[in-house]
Amino acid sequence: MHEIGAKHILTPYGENNMWFGLNYNMNIYRGCCHGCIYCDSRSACYNVENFDEVRIKKDALAVLERDLRSFARKGVIGTGSMTDHYNPFEKDLRITRGALELIDKYGFGINITTKSDIVARDKDILLKISGHSPSSVTFTVTTINEKLCKKIEPNAPTAAARLAALKKLTDLEIVCGVILTPILPFINDTEDNISGILEEAARAGAKYAFTFHGFGVTLRQNQRDYFFDKLDALFPGTKRKYIHAFGNAYSCSSPNNAVLKKIFTERCRALGLKCEMNDIVALMRERYGSQMSMF
Repeated sequence: MHEIGAKHILTPYGENNMWFGLNYNMNIYRGCCHGCIYCDSRSACYNVENFDEVRIKKDALAVLERDLRSFARKGVIGTGSMTDHYNPFEKDLRITRGALELIDKYGFGINITTKSDIVARDKDILLKISGHSPSSVTFTVTTINEKLCKKIEPNAPTAAARLAALKKLTDLEIVCGVILTPILPFINDTEDNISGILEEAARAGAKYAFTFHGFGVTLRQNQRDYFFDKLDALFPGTKRKYIHAFGNAYSCSSPNNAVLKKIFTERCRALGLKCEMNDIVALMRERYGSQMSMF
């Protein structure tokens, strides 16, 4: 495990950011080894060399504690924007767990986005954080077809493992949900897939489900080439469909987008899942009342 230097671990968001009500973003690790064929963080604009190699920021917990002390305004900290903080190395390193202990100590909230079941290990600290601040855990689930999951997210835990971890957390009344992003055109953009994810998530105790700009995938720069190479290897003939349908477009929406949006909304309503970001943020905040003036 290589170390890289870092002046800060936390980065403030702008005012009135509504993405899970986040005030700060946290990145302890750099790079990701889940191997997802679609990951936009592999794009050259992010300047992450050797993206599939996980590196840790030097003295990460000391730097994080300094950051937490320096921000007078309490807030909700997000993870998962550029890497999964529950990569396989975390099982032994326990750096993310240490970060959660500091977040609890200094009275901040948390939203974790992950594809890993390791997060359930830290249920005790997550429960403590949820006792004083808005918090939630969001599991990325793009398919419950495990053979397909192994193709498009080859090194990530199975969808079943993620949903089992979600249930362990919701059994403790920790707010959890799923994000269905991305949904790949011509691969997993089916009504059965969307309905299946929502039903399994609700059965596990999820309180919300979300999609980012509907159903599709974003492609740019070197990530497009990487994705197309994987399509050739795993889904012969599919690259040709992408080129014909989207050309060099950044946003590649499923041809079934309108139908899937309708199905998604209807199924969420029937299953009691919040599916609008304003409602999800309100759900995270609802138990804290007047304390929200701190955030």
